[in-house]
Amino acid sequence: MSIRTILATVALAVAAVWLFRNGIPVQFRPAIYTPRVLAREPGVKTEKATFAAGCFWGVEETFREVPGVVATQVGYCGGKTKNPTYEDVCTDTTGHAEAVEVEFDPAKVSYDKLLDVFWANQDPTTPNSQGPDFGTQYRSVIFYHTPEQQAAAQASKEKLEASGRFRRPIVTQIVPAATFYRAEEYHQQYLEKRGLRECHIPTSG
Repeated sequence: MSIRTILATVALAVAAVWLFRNGIPVQFRPAIYTPRVLAREPGVKTEKATFAAGCFWGVEETFREVPGVVATQVGYCGGKTKNPTYEDVCTDTTGHAEAVEVEFDPAKVSYDKLLDVFWANQDPTTPNSQGPDFGTQYRSVIFYHTPEQQAAAQASKEKLEASGRFRRPIVTQIVPAATFYRAEEYHQQYLEKRGLRECHIPTSG
């Protein structure tokens, strides 16, 4: 969170106390900022990568910070229900995971680098959960789009397992990319619209 956002929040809190003490009703709505447009060079051939690593708000923001990523969108993937809503997915009955589709320029960032970002920003040893969020929609998944992505994902998982970084087994799934259903617009760039920069779940090992 930026210093400007913190100061604005403090100012709002002080104003709220003053209004409350003087009996003046007030209703606050969160500030909505316009998300920045990621750099994209004309004519460049891009590729897609899709990841699930818990709540998609923070996962999307993490990938938007990676140079070479030209677009992101959050949605639902890997389940059986067609055109699911957020409410549907929250019932934990659709089979879908909260996922982020990443469009990237392979000349500027490799798929292996995206895998490094994926592993570094979650706990891949917790089945169907990340931090305070529980349910199959929060499972850890790499949805590969090509045989090359499948091989790279499997190799990176095996390398991480051999490193001894985690005491528990890695439960991340590596499966073919299924239909990606774009989530409701208010979920897109959710954190950035609110002036927030991260929603990070530290890894526990």
